[in-house]
Amino acid sequence: MNIIGKLESISRYPVKSMRGQSLESAFVGYAGVYGDRIYAFKTPDAPSFFPYFTGRNKREMLLYTPRFRFPDQAYQPRSWPEAEAYSIGVTPVYGGENELAVDVETPAGEVFAIDDSRLAEQLAGGGQALSLCRSDRALTDGRPLSLISNQTVHQLSEETQKPVDPRRFRANLEVDWFERKGFYEDELIGRQLKLGDRVTVVLVERDPRCEMITFDPDTAESDPALLKCVTSHHERRAGVYAAVIVEGMIKVGDNIELI
Repeated sequence: MNIIGKLESISRYPVKSMRGQSLESAFVGYAGVYGDRIYAFKTPDAPSFFPYFTGRNKREMLLYTPRFRFPDQAYQPRSWPEAEAYSIGVTPVYGGENELAVDVETPAGEVFAIDDSRLAEQLAGGGQALSLCRSDRALTDGRPLSLISNQTVHQLSEETQKPVDPRRFRANLEVDWFERKGFYEDELIGRQLKLGDRVTVVLVERDPRCEMITFDPDTAESDPALLKCVTSHHERRAGVYAAVIVEGMIKVGDNIELI
């Protein structure tokens, strides 16, 4: 086996542009990490191909904290153990709105159900009315799964001469390459990686970046230095997108095998 690294952390973002959750283990399906970005708010004045209301519209959105009302049910599809035991390749049925219900805590400490109109009104702040959408697939900007390495984050810290919080990139997977340099993941585009015992992904493209990485995940304050660095030195790209070709469970510490 050609083990090239390990899985350092797993993150999911139940609501697009809101705070993420750090997980010790997760189900990864063709649609991405289970429960990742299954909710998003839409605004009528946005382009039809990207109708979402995000931190680019209101950066304080990053300070809203979504939580699954029934976290045990959001761990994996309820039907996954049976589907896995039945036959390789059987895709489990995902949970419905009740099973994957989300509540959101605002920066002021108020808690609203995700579909409470008061939450949408607060986010809009008197602007255009927002609508909520839900999807079984991750409502990502590109592919269903994103990855960045410790080495890439460390290199960007050196290039900007200031600490870079990996949460700025809102990646699902943070990895640690063995004896590799920053941006090594770029060299793996088109290659397959096996995560742990089962999950297999193919890295499909470098992740194009926008002003979202300029926002501090704890304060939402903006610092353009990181985006300027990524733009001038790395073609405005950092991290990679992946597509899932074998579903299953992963956990922090899993080995990463280059197939």
